[in-house]
Amino acid sequence: MKNNQPSLTREQIDSVTTLYSNGQFLEVVDAIKILNESYPNVPLLFNIIGASYKALGQLDAAIQMFEHAITIKPDYAEAHKNLGITLKSLDRFDAAVISFKQSIALEPNNIDTHYNLAVTFKAMSHLESAVESYEKVISLRPDFFEAHNNLGNVFKDLNLLDDAVKSYKNAISIKSDFSEAHNNLGNAFRDLDQLDKAVESYEKAININKNFAEAYFNLGTVLKQMRQLDDAIIAFEGALSIKPNFAEAHNSLGSCFTVLGQNNAAIDCYEKAISIKPDFAEAHNFLGFNFFSLGKIKEAAKFFESAINIDSNYAEAHRNLGNVFKKLKQLDKAMLCYERAYEIKPDMNFILGDILNNKMNLCDWSDLPILLNEVKNKIINNEKVVGPFALLGLIDDPALQRKASVTFANFYYPKNHTLPKLELYSRHKKIRIGYFSADFKVHPVSTLTAELYEMHNRSQFEIHAFSFGPDTKDEMNLRIKAGVDYFHDVQSMAHKEVALLARSLEIDIAIDLGGFTAKSRTDIFAMYAAPIQLSYIGYLGTMGSNYYDYLIADEIMIPKKNQKYFSEKIIYLPSFQVNDSKESPPAQTFTRKDLGLPDKGFVFCCFNNTYKFTPTTFDSWGRILEKVEDSLLIIYAGNESSKINLANEIALRGIDPSRLIFGERLSRPEYLARYRVADLFLDTLPYNAGTTASDALRMGLPVLTCKGKSYPSRMAASIINAVNLPELITTSLEEYELLAIELATDLEKYTIIKDKLASNLSTATLYDTPRFTRNLESAYRIMYEGYQQKQKPNHIYV
Repeated sequence: MKNNQPSLTREQIDSVTTLYSNGQFLEVVDAIKILNESYPNVPLLFNIIGASYKALGQLDAAIQMFEHAITIKPDYAEAHKNLGITLKSLDRFDAAVISFKQSIALEPNNIDTHYNLAVTFKAMSHLESAVESYEKVISLRPDFFEAHNNLGNVFKDLNLLDDAVKSYKNAISIKSDFSEAHNNLGNAFRDLDQLDKAVESYEKAININKNFAEAYFNLGTVLKQMRQLDDAIIAFEGALSIKPNFAEAHNSLGSCFTVLGQNNAAIDCYEKAISIKPDFAEAHNFLGFNFFSLGKIKEAAKFFESAINIDSNYAEAHRNLGNVFKKLKQLDKAMLCYERAYEIKPDMNFILGDILNNKMNLCDWSDLPILLNEVKNKIINNEKVVGPFALLGLIDDPALQRKASVTFANFYYPKNHTLPKLELYSRHKKIRIGYFSADFKVHPVSTLTAELYEMHNRSQFEIHAFSFGPDTKDEMNLRIKAGVDYFHDVQSMAHKEVALLARSLEIDIAIDLGGFTAKSRTDIFAMYAAPIQLSYIGYLGTMGSNYYDYLIADEIMIPKKNQKYFSEKIIYLPSFQVNDSKESPPAQTFTRKDLGLPDKGFVFCCFNNTYKFTPTTFDSWGRILEKVEDSLLIIYAGNESSKINLANEIALRGIDPSRLIFGERLSRPEYLARYRVADLFLDTLPYNAGTTASDALRMGLPVLTCKGKSYPSRMAASIINAVNLPELITTSLEEYELLAIELATDLEKYTIIKDKLASNLSTATLYDTPRFTRNLESAYRIMYEGYQQKQKPNHIYV
């Protein structure tokens, strides 16, 4: 049957398409409504009015028009395509794919339809299908640079990074000033760990587009990963100059300041990030971390909790909240946090070590053999499983201790090349010594070292103290300030600033008194604060890095055969531990009754920290108590849970828990006086007594130790040897137990040991600080002369 409906004229079609091309979409709609009165079933008009509705954001109306056009003309490929594009805009991806495929069936070589189908597949995460569609686009139009770039993005999502690089390079070969492709190429190189190439690509993107904030951000991210923090800061600040409300850039800038030790600057950045993006969990977490570093524990806890409220599966925030509870001595709460972090992210760096260390502090030894075996295997596999300090109390294996330290140092404190290489200083009239510590206050490190600073020969040495701990102004703090030539309060200074200060003073020898302990600042040494750097007293192990030249020990603590387990060369002194010969004995005297002890019975004691207690040590103590009738053991436990656990453990060994006495934390004079009531100090293995051993001996209390294989497991042997009582050094737990029992049951033998200790104290090497200082100064002179003669560090024997 003949259709008598008149046809649209070319002039009518051109007038409508011109309005559309000019963006006059409302006029298009009005014009087509008029035309529809005369031409009611023209699919072209419905397609154009659909496109106009889409441009106006009236997507449902657009869909109706496209569908009407297709109803009139089912083989209308353009309308199928436009319907697909509109459905895609509404995230109705499945329906969009159907429309695109219908359009392609009608026009198999329509590049635009294949391209939109590829984009839709990418949005649906149907990545293999997206690759197929983009490759079809490129086969139809090889110079379609956007398609090459987008294909690279799909390959990157598939983790086919080499293919992604090839696609981005293809896009750039077609359009060399395609800044987005340069940026994406940088992202691919970053994921391939080809960081120098990533930097080059980001810089090209920025040179092409000076306002490309994301490229600045990505550049900063890679530079931060390369630990080029000053350049990273410039990049992040560049991103923020373009995009001031870029919350992620504020956050990353803050992370740079955190690494540099500029906590207050970091806090400012994180607060800006949160003001822009209140639910930014990472910024809340890092803000808490910086408050924690500043000792503002309550503020830190608030932000860790905020991070967890935002993201309940934020493992790092759970772990950091655990650190808060640990700092507050609320170890049970800390354990819940650590275990939650481990449950969420079992492969999180060093989390297993946190759990183990907390369990040791709680004296919770459940599953300990299984956990230790897991830790050992992971250390062997170079996994980041446990911090070096926590490991000291867990195993007596110097090889594993070194391996763990190397892994830890490489991860957290690699050598930092921010500052220029140190040039040879001119010879100084006095060798300039710098002692670095967070503990220039009432603290065991200062208790041991205070007189050393005072005793240095000022005609040959100039003594500096660099304090990055709080300015407590307590008695010990004031004594150390008076005992050095120059006291530098660098608590608020960034790591780089401290290193620069030391360099400006031309410090010849820098001594790290903290090592891998709380509030240490290894970053300063990673930048080289001085041409000669060494570790002493605070941390009893290798630092596992190549920027510490020496470590102080003696031949008991590190036999020559064990030198291979240390990255440093060893300074061998006659005796390792320095002490304060000026400390007066306490005036106070305790009786057994004062301490709640029975009138009779041999009194063993151990005031080491509970993380040094192990099931093996407790087995020995149980057997000793069993064999020595009416004996008891005084120990210190800092929380109720550890007391409960230890009481249960001693009961499991067949000993009445009432024979286990928990001593309280006392002032130093009272703590020393308490040793006079005890009869024998029982040492721990593998982490021996240090300050507690020399304190006990000073008070005339014999200390019994079992010498192990590693540095900390031989420390008490060194200390006991320095009071000339080698008969109290055993080499097996069986020997240790037998000697403890013999001393407790053989009054004559015990009296001989007790009297010998009393006789030796006045001449003991352990408390001869002037002699120790002279020996140490001899070592300083040897290493200084070697440096002046450009010799490599070597072991020093004094």
